[in-house]
Amino acid sequence: MAEAHQAVGFQFTVTSDGIDLHLSREVLKHIYLSGVTSWTKRAIRFKNGILTGVYPASPSSLLIVVIAIMSTIYARIDPSLGMIDTIKRTMSVSGYMTTQTVLSAILFSTGLWLSLILMLRYILKALLSYHAWIFESHGKISFCTKLWLSLVKMFSGRRPLLYSFQTSLPRLPVPSVDDTITRYLESVRPLLDDEQYNQMEVVANDFKKDQAPKLQKYLILKSWWATNYVSDWWEEYIYLRGRSPIMVNSNFYSMDLLYVTPTHRQAARAGNVVHAMLQYRRKLERGEHAPLRALGVVPMCSYQMERMFNTTRIPGIETGENTAACWGHNTIRLSDRKHLVVYHKGRFFKVWLYYGGRHLWPSELETQFQRILDDTTEPQPGELKLAALTAGNRVPWARARLKYFSQGVNKVSLEAIETSAFFLSLDDEVHGYDPDQLRSLDLYAKSLLHGKCYDRWFDKSFTLIAYKNGKLGVNAEHSWADAPIIGHMWEYVLATDCFHLGYTEEGHCKGDINKGLPPPTKLQWDIPLECQEVIEESYMVAKVIADDVDFHGCLFDEFGKGLIKKSRTSPDAFIQLALQLAQFRDKGEFCLTYEASMTRMFREGRTETVRSCTSESTAFVRAMEDKNTSAQKLDLFRKAADKHQNMYRLAMTGSGIDRHLFCLYIMSKYLSIDSPFLKQVLSEPWRLSTSQTPQQQLNMVDIKKFPRYVGAGGGFGPVADDGYGVSYIIIGENLITFHISSKFSSPETDSYRFGQNIRQAMLDIRALFDQKDKEKEKEM
Repeated sequence: MAEAHQAVGFQFTVTSDGIDLHLSREVLKHIYLSGVTSWTKRAIRFKNGILTGVYPASPSSLLIVVIAIMSTIYARIDPSLGMIDTIKRTMSVSGYMTTQTVLSAILFSTGLWLSLILMLRYILKALLSYHAWIFESHGKISFCTKLWLSLVKMFSGRRPLLYSFQTSLPRLPVPSVDDTITRYLESVRPLLDDEQYNQMEVVANDFKKDQAPKLQKYLILKSWWATNYVSDWWEEYIYLRGRSPIMVNSNFYSMDLLYVTPTHRQAARAGNVVHAMLQYRRKLERGEHAPLRALGVVPMCSYQMERMFNTTRIPGIETGENTAACWGHNTIRLSDRKHLVVYHKGRFFKVWLYYGGRHLWPSELETQFQRILDDTTEPQPGELKLAALTAGNRVPWARARLKYFSQGVNKVSLEAIETSAFFLSLDDEVHGYDPDQLRSLDLYAKSLLHGKCYDRWFDKSFTLIAYKNGKLGVNAEHSWADAPIIGHMWEYVLATDCFHLGYTEEGHCKGDINKGLPPPTKLQWDIPLECQEVIEESYMVAKVIADDVDFHGCLFDEFGKGLIKKSRTSPDAFIQLALQLAQFRDKGEFCLTYEASMTRMFREGRTETVRSCTSESTAFVRAMEDKNTSAQKLDLFRKAADKHQNMYRLAMTGSGIDRHLFCLYIMSKYLSIDSPFLKQVLSEPWRLSTSQTPQQQLNMVDIKKFPRYVGAGGGFGPVADDGYGVSYIIIGENLITFHISSKFSSPETDSYRFGQNIRQAMLDIRALFDQKDKEKEKEM
């Protein structure tokens, strides 16, 4: 067989005349090309590492400095103020005086160059610590901000790489205790009656006076020492120390293009998309992606992207950890693995992603995936639902991993999964948005969020899901990064798939078919009955969670961002106020509301909470529900929208409430300080948890020119047993997609009902502006 022949680099036989050696030229060629590719990759990483290390300067600028210093010396001018002579006297270099002078000048020039780099970085860091620009009214830029933008552009250098700005980003500041307590009390005022609020005020002031000063001092000390005073504790205590299932409770999903399916061939779509992901990974490894920048100028932190590939969440008895085959912060470094693990109908297959020192072409990947789809072998005992271990409780999975997967074929196969670039599930179901089917978006979302509870490896950084009809999706583990990071990759992949790679008229991947590729390797398992029982128990736990998810996808196309902006209102503030109105109509009361905001303008920043339920928003909602009030509604809306925008800006600039209180709570545990106030704050349920999915981070597709090539966004499971999880994406000028989740087990919630409430709330708020416009027309 050709595969067997190519798998052997050489053969030899011993004869009476000696050893007869036969070399396989084809294999030696692939070994040579693989080595060339590996060294080329190392050289590019080394070069880009230098470029990032000296940024915002460039290596060529060293030569300019050396030439400038040498020129002044030959002109008998000493710009070093005697330092070159001092270096010359301390050098024990034999030879002509001219040689010592040149070497001394080069050393001085290098030191001067490095000093200038540090100075430029500190100037840029100081400039990036200025945040007054974000509080200015939309469309109005002060002279001070214009000057600041010019200086940031000047000191940002040219053609930055992905990680060029990392060392210039400011640290996340620790807010003052007074400010945090004041903002916290303000946030809970509309949720408490007078007696409850007075009690909370007493508890908060006691904390501020007695315990907070000591905790704050230690937290400030940590902020001086650590790169970010929040992120490491956030990852450990919010994610890795959690012992409950991560499926639904932590993982989130992203959907495919809403209206377009480039091909209905499952293997072909997977081939193109996997190849696009490999292109993205190569640029990521080399740091060649352009850094994201607000206003096209202010850089965002990129550290979360380091663990996107070859990363797995490892369960532990008390806590977990992230292992990664890439460089990064607090990760276990493994060798750079070049394979993918594919799940199909209960079997696991290992697919090599490289051939002859290069990525497999899309047509070659299609061939490999089609071989898996055509494979008719049955799953081995215990293999079908093996991945349910990652969907159930963490402790049984951790114990099973230690007992049954620490040696033999089970260890080898599990290692293949955990070190793979990512996980691919070739589903045997059909999903996607179909306007002719009422619940198509709901079922699509549930499939991406939890599937069958055993057909996604929920511990992987992300699982790519390819459906039978060519639709796709992603299920992402949350501890290593937040949704915008996956969104960045997903935008690149979908745009590359549709507009760069493309398909033949028959729907296959473009390119020649290489029939000489070794077939995918089926992973082997030896799973005893005791382990199979653990797998089944995990599956039952996960199935109860999955069956309880009540999901509704709502496409709101009556109006969108375009009309909202014409009313001089932030689209996010408009939607958040609509959510408050919908919540009140749904339950007849207000609740603590979570909106995720990013803090990536700071080094290693992740998220902060915006408490969207405010006194201003509740006043607006009550006015909307009061039939006797009419004239004040629009004014109350604008006050509530302005309040929301201000809180969002405070959160983005490091002056939020919840991350500070969270870190004070963790510090109190380390210091064995019992704080009733912090306990109460950290135990409050978020009955309405919301998040906006970013889009057009890369601008690879002109959605005005190609309006049907838009994504549907993504979503997450409900945070509270009796609450809602709402994710929304503002698509173009005329579409907003809502992903609403809750639990069937709660008699208080209904995702479809809440979706209808959101739709009506959006229309009712728009009616306020329409009424105002009609009044203006009458006056004219």
